[in-house]
Amino acid sequence: MSGMNSENAPLSPSSKPLLRALKGEAVWPPPVWLMRQAGRYLPEFRAMRDKADFLTRCMTPDMAEELTLQPIRRYGMDGAILFSDILILPWAMGQSLEFIDGRGPVLGAIRSASDLEKLDPRRLLEATAPVRETLSRLSKSLPDVTTLLGFAGSPFTVSCYMVEGGGSRDFAATRRMMQTEPALFDKLIDTLTTSTAEMLCGQIEAGAEAVMLFDSWAGILPPSAFRCYVIEPTRQIVRHIQEKHPGTPIIGFPRLGGVMVREYAEKTGVNTLALDTVADPAQIGVLVPDVTLQGNLDPMVLFSGGETMVREAQAIRDALKGRPHVFNLGHGVMQHTPPENVGALVEAVRAV
Repeated sequence: MSGMNSENAPLSPSSKPLLRALKGEAVWPPPVWLMRQAGRYLPEFRAMRDKADFLTRCMTPDMAEELTLQPIRRYGMDGAILFSDILILPWAMGQSLEFIDGRGPVLGAIRSASDLEKLDPRRLLEATAPVRETLSRLSKSLPDVTTLLGFAGSPFTVSCYMVEGGGSRDFAATRRMMQTEPALFDKLIDTLTTSTAEMLCGQIEAGAEAVMLFDSWAGILPPSAFRCYVIEPTRQIVRHIQEKHPGTPIIGFPRLGGVMVREYAEKTGVNTLALDTVADPAQIGVLVPDVTLQGNLDPMVLFSGGETMVREAQAIRDALKGRPHVFNLGHGVMQHTPPENVGALVEAVRAV
C-alpha cells in the first residue's frame, strides 16, 4: 500500500491494471475487484455501521471514503468502487427513502403522474455534492495503481424500486405500469435516463476514472421491453458520457440478460460487459469479441472458499486469457462471507 498518500508523483493512468483492461488491453493476470467488496462481511465495516445509519454513511464524505478504502487496505484490490447506493438518485430528486434493517430500502411509491411530478431533477447535483466530495477525496487518498470507480443504477432497475416502494419478488406494479400506463412509465424512464447521465458525469468530473451501470433486474423483461427499457436508456447514457468525457470506460451489468447481452454489448456502446453468475464466460466471449468482460465467480463459491473456490476462479480467469478481462463476481459479496476467503481469492486470481 505504498502508493497511499504518496508524496511522489502519481503514476500515469496506463500504469493502472484495471483501467488498462477497461480500455481494452489484455492484462495478465487480470485485475480484480469485487461488487460489494465494502460490506458487512468485514469487521471494520460493521464497526462503522454502528456509528450511523446507512444513508448517513453514504452522504458523509469522511465515512464513505473510509468504507471505500477498507477493502483496498485489506486486499489491495485493483479497483475501488465508491461506497454509495443506486437509490441515492431518486432520494436526491425528492423521493422519500429509508433503509430498514431486515427489510431493506423503503421509498414513497411512484404510482401516478402526480407522484412523479413531485420529483425535481434540478435538486440532483446539489443533493449529491457529498458524493462528489467523497470521490474527490478518494482520488487523492487511493494507491496510485488503484482505479477509482463511480456507479449508478440503470433506469429500469431504479424504476423498479421507485414504483414498488422497495424491493419485490416480481416487481408486478412496475411491470403493470409499463403495460397499462406506458406514457407514465416512459416519462419515469426518461427522467431517470437524463438524471443518471448527469450524475455519472458529475462523478467523473469529481475523480471517477470509470463508471458502472447496475441493471440488476434487467432479466425480468421480455426481449422487446429489454430493448426499450434496458438497451435504449443505456445507449443514451453512454452517448451522453462519451460526448462530455470521451475515453471514460463504462461498465454495463444487465444481470440475467441471457442471450440479450450480445445485443446489449453491440448497441449500448459500453466498454465492458459485466457477466452474472449463470453466464459462461468462454461462450459470451465468442458472442461479444470487441468488449472487455467482467466477472463472474458465484458469490456462494466465494462464501464456501477452499480448493473449489480456487479451482473455479482460476478456470474463469484461464478461459479468458489473452482477451481483456476484469475478474469479479457474478453478483455482490454475500453478507457472512469469511474475510479470509476474499484474500485467498485475490491470491488465486493473481497467481501465475
